[in-house]
Amino acid sequence: MKLLFVSDSFKGSLTSLQTVHLLTKAACEVFDQPDCSGVAVADGGEGTTDAVISATGGEKIYVKVKGPLFEEETVYYGKLPGNRAVLEMAAASGLPLLPERKRNPLNTTSYGTGQMIQDALDHGFSDISIAIGGSATNDGGIGAMIALGARFLDEQGNVLKGIGRDLAHISAIDLSNLDARLKKTKITIMSDVTNPLCGPNGATYTFGGQKGGTPEILSVLEQGMQNYRNIIRKDFGIDPDELEGGGAAGGLGTALRVFLNGEMKSGIDTVLDLIGFDERLKEVDFVVTGEGRTDWQSCFGKVLQGIGERCLKYGIPVVALSGSLGKGAEQVFEHGVCSIMTTVNAPMSLKEAMNNAEQLYYSSAVRMFRFIRTGMVLGEQSSVKETSIS
Repeated sequence: MKLLFVSDSFKGSLTSLQTVHLLTKAACEVFDQPDCSGVAVADGGEGTTDAVISATGGEKIYVKVKGPLFEEETVYYGKLPGNRAVLEMAAASGLPLLPERKRNPLNTTSYGTGQMIQDALDHGFSDISIAIGGSATNDGGIGAMIALGARFLDEQGNVLKGIGRDLAHISAIDLSNLDARLKKTKITIMSDVTNPLCGPNGATYTFGGQKGGTPEILSVLEQGMQNYRNIIRKDFGIDPDELEGGGAAGGLGTALRVFLNGEMKSGIDTVLDLIGFDERLKEVDFVVTGEGRTDWQSCFGKVLQGIGERCLKYGIPVVALSGSLGKGAEQVFEHGVCSIMTTVNAPMSLKEAMNNAEQLYYSSAVRMFRFIRTGMVLGEQSSVKETSIS
């Protein structure tokens, strides 16, 4: 019997690879010499680079970049087989890099993300996947583009720095010095955000508040974003408000699509492609996945949905082991997941569950595999009865 374990991390308690180890240990306790394998996975958000490096045998490449306020940061991205690279925008331009008192999207930049892309080009990568969740920025991606050679000019022809407040002052966009290697580079944008660049559902008003934007700041940023949008419309013949996901990462989604011809893809689907998930499914009898909490959001580009749909395509059953269930968790059954079990075994606080996560996970895995073994026995008995009757 061949089993494949592909679970998301349980944030704050268990890594994806820890779940693989615990599931393997539990399966060996219940089944007779099972063929177990596992792989780290993420949905395109935090931990994506580490998961893909682990799954593909890649390596980390370290680089010094400018953080959201132009402070120096040492970050890394992933070198993968096949001349591919994977990076997380949040590593260089993410909200966790800033203390709350310094969060102001008028002042933050995505410049460091552009430096990461530049370094990947310098290393010869021609296939770059970029996870763009968790940004501290609302600069329309102009900071990243400046790092790659673009220039954004005001009415007097002055070159702008590449921060949120600069959007209102853009008068012209000059791509003549944009790194020429980008024309031959495949850019994949990992995001499940579908928001447009501007408007009530756009980058500023949907995500700006969590980045430190007050109502006054958001009003200034939205006016700037509209100016940026209008120039793109005029000079490039593209309307960012019609680009699904153009508002992702404070508008970086627009910059990557318009200026670098990037392709927007589901985070989990991109990760599964990068780790060769479909190939790993060959001859697998069933798959175990899971996450810290399963609810209605699990059907919007998360690990359970992605794993379930891939396995459904090949007729492979999937069961999920999750920390807890919330409203709408049963919706994952429509996406190929056959059943869900939880790790908690009694009423307890979240703190208690997280402090005892490893033991709770292991014991629930044993219970889950015992149920599966019981189902297998029933199936064998039913087959024997049918043979006897015939």
